[in-house]
Amino acid sequence: MTKRISLTRYLVEQQREHGHIPAQLRLLIEVVARACKHIAISVNKGALGEVLGSAGSENVQGEVQKKLDIIANEVLIEANEWGGHLAAMASEEMDSIHVVPNRYPQGEYLLLFDPLDGSSNIDVNVSIGTIFSVLRKVTNNRGVSEEDFLQPGKQQAAAGYCVFGPQSTLVLTVGEGVAMFTLDRETGSWVLTQENVQIPEDTKEFAINMSNMRHWDAPVRRYIDECLAGKEGPRGKDFNMRWVASMVADVHRILTRGGVFMYPWDQREPDKPGKLRLMYEANPMSFLIEQAGGMATNGRQRIMDVVPGKLHERVAVVLGSKNEVQRVTEYHLETTH
Repeated sequence: MTKRISLTRYLVEQQREHGHIPAQLRLLIEVVARACKHIAISVNKGALGEVLGSAGSENVQGEVQKKLDIIANEVLIEANEWGGHLAAMASEEMDSIHVVPNRYPQGEYLLLFDPLDGSSNIDVNVSIGTIFSVLRKVTNNRGVSEEDFLQPGKQQAAAGYCVFGPQSTLVLTVGEGVAMFTLDRETGSWVLTQENVQIPEDTKEFAINMSNMRHWDAPVRRYIDECLAGKEGPRGKDFNMRWVASMVADVHRILTRGGVFMYPWDQREPDKPGKLRLMYEANPMSFLIEQAGGMATNGRQRIMDVVPGKLHERVAVVLGSKNEVQRVTEYHLETTH
């Protein structure tokens, strides 16, 4: 029988081999993983746990919150604020940052998270997930402010997500490739099931919300039209479209078998650079995609080079198989916005 490697053992061995996972960061990742396990249990209970449906409130984005959005947010805060590894947290569901209370020791890391991505899928039992990103607090002052979080994605110390589907899977990078862990419900532990994940450079699948086609910019329309033209078109091959409307599920498919995911700028809200949140969704997913040999841009530049100007900044997203993302990006650079 193959020896099963737990998340803790994986992190310890990474620390020994590469020497760049400090104890605080290891603890932080383990605590987030434990919180994800807690969220998975709530998600799996569904109607039996009375967690389905709307909470009757809106988040800072103006989006209606589901009961599970609030539950997941509270689980992550409560799990992480007392351990001494964090200075502060930021969430897609909160207006501003959550500074670790004075009664607890304050660490050197900052945690950002989308507690439950794909909320529209909760009630219909389709895969949803939790996304997280870890930054180091780079300023030496004792206080913490929103400015401490406004770092480009290339400065992330770790990133990952947990997808709650037929299996609960934790996907993680600490800057040395991408590893996947599956939740063993009998033992309650995250077990390593895939290491050194690699995304094929070419693909025949794209993921985009086709209902927004009439609002797209010319480069996006050009790329999708070429895909839809199939073997007889300029690409010379047939493409399939996949769209779950849960970024975690769509990105997980791409990490598993390749593809390109697009949530571009469109003309519905021309003043907004995109729909997805740079710091809670785009940056951590871009880190994972790049670590797996893929590419992630906003159509014109590498997402992880974007310097955020505010906590809830939005961004256009094109990520996945390298050659396809490169093509979409070149189409954008050939035109002016």
